[in-house]
Amino acid sequence: MLSVEDWAEIRRLHRAEGLPIKMIARVLKISRNTVRAALAADRPPKYQRKPAGSIVDAFESQIRELLKAYPTMPATVIAERVGWTRGRTVFADRVRELRTVYLPPDPASRTSYAAGEIAQCDFWFPDIAVPVGCGQTRTATQLPVLTMVTGYSRWLSALLIPTRSAEDLFAGWWQHLAGLQAVPRVLVWDGEGAIGRWRAGRSELTRDCQAFRGTLGVKVLVCRPGDPEAKGLIERAHDYLERSFLPGRMFASPADFNAQVQSWLDLTNRRVRRALGCAPSDRIAADRAAMLALPPVPPVTGWRTSTRLARDHYIRLDSNDYSVHPSVIGRRVEVIADLVQVRVFCDGRQVADHARLWARHQSVSDPQHVAAAKALRRERLGIARPTTQHEVETRCLADYDTALGLDEQGVA
Repeated sequence: MLSVEDWAEIRRLHRAEGLPIKMIARVLKISRNTVRAALAADRPPKYQRKPAGSIVDAFESQIRELLKAYPTMPATVIAERVGWTRGRTVFADRVRELRTVYLPPDPASRTSYAAGEIAQCDFWFPDIAVPVGCGQTRTATQLPVLTMVTGYSRWLSALLIPTRSAEDLFAGWWQHLAGLQAVPRVLVWDGEGAIGRWRAGRSELTRDCQAFRGTLGVKVLVCRPGDPEAKGLIERAHDYLERSFLPGRMFASPADFNAQVQSWLDLTNRRVRRALGCAPSDRIAADRAAMLALPPVPPVTGWRTSTRLARDHYIRLDSNDYSVHPSVIGRRVEVIADLVQVRVFCDGRQVADHARLWARHQSVSDPQHVAAAKALRRERLGIARPTTQHEVETRCLADYDTALGLDEQGVA
């Protein structure tokens, strides 16, 4: 067989040097027919071995008959039916080739998302124990991480929140959307209790979720039970967090966790994704432009309750007690709390402001409230027990002598 080097030299001598075929054959010591064949070939010579056939060829007609009747029949069953007793690999390869004739391939559909169309949300429960103060730590099931990823740009966000309650969920959700600076048109959730559930064959959203989505003007979809593929983006994001973010990290507090995960997200959202061919940061501008604008009035989120302040001037929120200025005891107060702050108002005037405590069953006291309570107790005690003394007339002792009939010498 002519080598690639000789083929190239033949073409050079003929095209560049202008040598005739006879001269090229004499110089390279090859036949003129070989020279003619090299000049006629547009591609370099390639060795191709003639197929020698396969031992399965004798069974091909029987295999075709079985596949024609039953296209999905397993290769092991076909081998048994036709009496195949040799290696299984070569037989299975031939069955795989022939099966496509009788059973067309089933290509998987590729899900694509339009810009601004969708975002998937869920809770991630990392295997961590985070100190929350007062000598307490919270584990993975007690400290959920609210995550969200957009469909078009794959922009990922995550936030550790105190509880899975509706008050904290919607507060964290709004923080995600405010950070995104836009609202996707469709928000996908799993069957989270605060969001909704499937009932009688259709999804049913909670009242809080209806109010939240109504303010945003978007659609909220609840996935069917047992259908993780419906939100595969967020599931893969959780796996990515488990493998890339968590290993080797320690957290001193919930704030420290959020600071570390935000720093990591700033980096990972600039990494190139194989599925996109670019980084989420390269697509997020187009994604935001196609989303809805944030509402002019933010949705009502967080804890909002109204109660009459008792004599101990403390209000309870998420198992913890927070002090209130005792001057409004007996009056109705409004408690407003978010993920980081607890405030109390009375007739529009703020009467308490505390940092949100993530520990449980604790009492948080403001020194000013304690001092004011002591002053009010002293004042109340003074009203209940007056200290003013009235003047009492002092009687002359001679009046007693006269009443007893005694003279000045003391003799009756």
